[in-house]
Amino acid sequence: MRRLLIIFILSCCSGILVAQDTVMFDPDTIDIEDFEVIKGIVLDGKKVPHSVIRAVQVFPRREFEKKRYARRYGRLVRNLKKVYPYAKMAKQRLSEMEMHMMTLESDRKKRKYINRVEEELKEEFEDDLRQMTFSQGRLLIKLIDRETGETTYKWIKELKGSFSAFFWQAIARFFGSNLKTEFDTFGEDRIIDEILIMIEMGMI
Repeated sequence: MRRLLIIFILSCCSGILVAQDTVMFDPDTIDIEDFEVIKGIVLDGKKVPHSVIRAVQVFPRREFEKKRYARRYGRLVRNLKKVYPYAKMAKQRLSEMEMHMMTLESDRKKRKYINRVEEELKEEFEDDLRQMTFSQGRLLIKLIDRETGETTYKWIKELKGSFSAFFWQAIARFFGSNLKTEFDTFGEDRIIDEILIMIEMGMI
């Protein structure tokens, strides 16, 4: 009886395997965008499908001992959602400025170009930036370093000169900020980095 049962199970399995070798479909109902062409590689003398899968980062669900910690975390998420787009925009604008300045021959033309861009940025973003809180401003300074690889102080010094960098650093310090602040991905800013990745992935 046991033997018959094993044979029966094997027969069913082989029937399923055979059935899976042939796929029947109606060509009129197939959308070509639903399919992806996968390249093959030779492995141990056999050609097998090969595709690079996008890396996915998984974060543990956060548990908070006290409600005020949860509120603080939620406030940090909201602040980052507000300032992160400006940091990304800063990265794009600074990259464009660097590329354009390479085409300018004289320092005079470079200064004129920088002043023009500065006026355009003021007109476009001054109201938004004025509405930011001190906490959001400090986060933006950190995020600019994260996105561009350089501190806000270095960017001002490079584009506007040492005096401007010193002046704005003094103003920032008066309000409890520091234009020389760097983003510490693996240290104190690890949670911020984690939140930004989740924002990018659409998880929060």
